[in-house]
Amino acid sequence: MTLRSQDWYGGDGRDPYIHRAWMRRGIPGDAFDGKRPQIAIANTAGDLVPCNLHLNEVAQYVKNGVYEAGGIPLEIPVMGLGETLVKPTAMLWRNLAAMQVEEMLRANPVDAVVLLGGCDKTIPALLMGAASVDIPAVVVPGGPMLNGHFRGELMGCGTGVWQLSEEVRAGTLSEAEFERSETAMIRSKGHCNTMGTASTMGIMAEALGMTIPGLAGTPAADARLLEAAHATGRLAVELVAEQRTVSKVITKESFHNAIVALAAIGGSTNAVVHLLAIAGRLGIDLTLDDFDRIGANVPLLVNLQPAGEYLMEDLFRAGGVLAVFDQVKDLFDPSAQTVMGVPLTDFLGEHPVWDRDVISLREDPLQDDAGIAVLRGNLATRGAIIKPAAATAELLVHRGKAVVFDSIEDFHARIDDPDLDVDADSVLVLRGCGPKGYPGMPEVANLPLPPKLLKQGVRDMVRVCDGRMSGTAYGTVVLHVAPEAAAGGTLALVRDGDIISLDVPNRRIEVELSDEELAARRPPFRETGSFAHAERGWQKLYVEHVQGADTGADLDFLVGSSGSVVTRESH
Repeated sequence: MTLRSQDWYGGDGRDPYIHRAWMRRGIPGDAFDGKRPQIAIANTAGDLVPCNLHLNEVAQYVKNGVYEAGGIPLEIPVMGLGETLVKPTAMLWRNLAAMQVEEMLRANPVDAVVLLGGCDKTIPALLMGAASVDIPAVVVPGGPMLNGHFRGELMGCGTGVWQLSEEVRAGTLSEAEFERSETAMIRSKGHCNTMGTASTMGIMAEALGMTIPGLAGTPAADARLLEAAHATGRLAVELVAEQRTVSKVITKESFHNAIVALAAIGGSTNAVVHLLAIAGRLGIDLTLDDFDRIGANVPLLVNLQPAGEYLMEDLFRAGGVLAVFDQVKDLFDPSAQTVMGVPLTDFLGEHPVWDRDVISLREDPLQDDAGIAVLRGNLATRGAIIKPAAATAELLVHRGKAVVFDSIEDFHARIDDPDLDVDADSVLVLRGCGPKGYPGMPEVANLPLPPKLLKQGVRDMVRVCDGRMSGTAYGTVVLHVAPEAAAGGTLALVRDGDIISLDVPNRRIEVELSDEELAARRPPFRETGSFAHAERGWQKLYVEHVQGADTGADLDFLVGSSGSVVTRESH
């Protein structure tokens, strides 16, 4: 087998000389002889990505494994996307990070790549980029932080913020106590310890076959993560020998398994937009309807916040991801492969559940039907989604008057007004938060409730938005509405007082207006004026080319594969 890297290092002449000479900085002399594969380690660690800080240590263990197996490890920094820090939203740069991964893997002499990610957008970006180049690849999820505790109770990062901040607004928790909880929430390295987007996407990587089975969900502080990182380095060398590229591992059947897993774990709604984008890079026809068709009747088995009680450390203790997969093995597609070269189902069947409060058995699930529900109607002609597992059951069928906000800034300016015309039956509508409108589709759909209703004891309302919500959030939230308001969706035409009907069992979301009335309406300037008007840089490129949430919010010119071949000489 001829290694891809030999296109740079092999042969005589000026170009191979330059490529080899500039890399001879302590690398073994036989590194360029065509027998030792060059293994990239795409590392998303950075001081401004606190959830991924420990990946520098993980990378060292991957390197050890690569060397042990005869390869040459080469670390490639990947732009960090710190979910809690970057403004306006980390999602704005997911596609840019994916582009960087794609371009750097294709442009450099590497034969395979180990993808190190944790925080929400990093694993999706890494998989999108690697899929586009289609060289051998494998993921090491960074893992969740240890459990937090506050006032003697479990405190999940993210979910605790939403819960406690609402208590402050309701007047039942002091600002001083709220501030004191900060030090209790984050107590170790790792990403969010709830079943948020970070944990979900690590598990999705495993369900897609892109990790060593059993690795996803290993706590960041657990020494077994480093052991698995070492083993992954060895595996990466094997992937080159077998030419087990991304497209040979991830198939349509792999997405079937990921959708089953997403429902069983009560995973983040953000997984929908990320899985659609990864599929788009591979040319796989995955649609919103697949999520409803495959996942609708899958039981919820994992009792984790935000839909349940426990945290990721408890899931690992109770048997881990493979114990969950065992319970729904019959729903998996047995043909879907893994980076190990055999189907995922080959690893299932012998993983007991050690704590049935955390992981329910199939015959006694937390919920019978836990998948993401895809809604359609005149308010979402291309679809919207809701996570029934995180919603209030009584609100899954609901009718109420719309209270409309034209932007998140408009919302913040008015939601605390005691004179706001809103009651418990109202439907809060937030628009201008889609991929084009904000830009970047921020996690704002789980709107805080009006204080005057919180003081009355109201803790959930129907909310409708063209943006996303954090995977750590909860509530009866209809999100990812497509087309978004900024792309001409009906959401742009809704007015205060319009009746919105939600019927999750029948998968409908409607504004009760005739086609004629909708056709006669125009969005007000106060709304269109709030849409993104980027004039330069990445934001301009993004707004002009980003697609809708219903297809993954990728850029139109990035859909599909670029391949690994470089057609122009460097010198």
